[in-house]
Amino acid sequence: MLIYKYKAYTEDKKLQVGMVEANSRDYVEEILKEKGFSIVSISEVPTSKGINLAFLNRVKGKDIVIFSRQFSVLISANVAMVQSLKILIEQTENITLKMIVSEIADEVDAGSPLSEALAKRPKVFSSFYVSVVKSGETSGKLDEVLSYLADEMEKDYDMMSKIKGAMIYPIFVLCSLAVVGVVMMIFVVPKLTSILTESGTELPITTRILIGTSGFMANYWWLIIAIAGGLFFGIKFYTKRPSGRRQFDFIKLKLPIFGHLFQLIYLVRFTRSMNTLIVGGVTISNSLKVASEVVGNKVYQELIEKTIKEVEDGNSISSVFMESRTIPKMVSQMMNIGEKTGKMDIILGRITDFYSREISTMVANLMTLMEPIIMVIMGIAVGIMVAAIILPMYNLASNF
Repeated sequence: MLIYKYKAYTEDKKLQVGMVEANSRDYVEEILKEKGFSIVSISEVPTSKGINLAFLNRVKGKDIVIFSRQFSVLISANVAMVQSLKILIEQTENITLKMIVSEIADEVDAGSPLSEALAKRPKVFSSFYVSVVKSGETSGKLDEVLSYLADEMEKDYDMMSKIKGAMIYPIFVLCSLAVVGVVMMIFVVPKLTSILTESGTELPITTRILIGTSGFMANYWWLIIAIAGGLFFGIKFYTKRPSGRRQFDFIKLKLPIFGHLFQLIYLVRFTRSMNTLIVGGVTISNSLKVASEVVGNKVYQELIEKTIKEVEDGNSISSVFMESRTIPKMVSQMMNIGEKTGKMDIILGRITDFYSREISTMVANLMTLMEPIIMVIMGIAVGIMVAAIILPMYNLASNF
């Protein structure tokens, strides 16, 4: 598909500029007019410019949740699938998703299965989403499956939003402290310490370290930026390799405090995905295959892949989990009970609810803990500045 840049006035006369991915210029023009926009210009963007459309005008998780819920309501009201999709074109706010739904409606109208049309757009509809929809098509319960899928996606979205929201404050404060610290070391500290160095008196070790650090940062700031940039791109390149990605994911699980939080997030993501897929009618083996892609951690992915082989060989789904240190014993035992009683979906749902509550509690505790930690860091920074600059200056003044 091609990338188009558009300029248009909204209904309240505000100029909006955006980029969308579509098969033709006519698609873009049609969708913008349906949205009530007055088109100023539409131009094709050459792909050689390397513009990341997914970043500039991406379809968010919340957009997919709303789309799924509205689609479920229309299907349950016995509205034909193609007609439901055409109604959703008008209801969808995101321009990119509007284009995609329009194309899906045309493909379904031409005889293509819905799941097949969704599968052609993996950047928007994951294999997890497609698998659940496909099971709903097969069982004839597409409305129920879409409704349940929207509920589970919304829970996952709310959980991740809560975690990201909790991290914004401490990250902002720490970044601000780092910026202020760098500015002081490069511009302020040299002026303050020049009096001390010119006095010729013997300076404390803390003052000498501060002066040396400040001088290095002021004279070799370009080297620091180069090293930081090299480390960033080096880590990014290394984590793209399978071995590097696995090592990075393993380190995340072993981090102090946050390692346990990451474990819970991956665990909930796995159990919620499995639960949704099984309720949707997907087989255990296929559910595991899709869940391994959804979980987002190489260590857990390898664990699930081992489980798939065990299941295909006729063994218990919980056999690999029981031997793993990354899976709590309670989870493997409960899954074993669910497998024996034939109530795996119920067991997975209860595991998900339990660990979701634990994540909420842990995030709340982290927020409470972060504030005093930040205050301690600020106190240490101020203490170092006082010990290294203020006290020597006071001692120098008292000698006169």
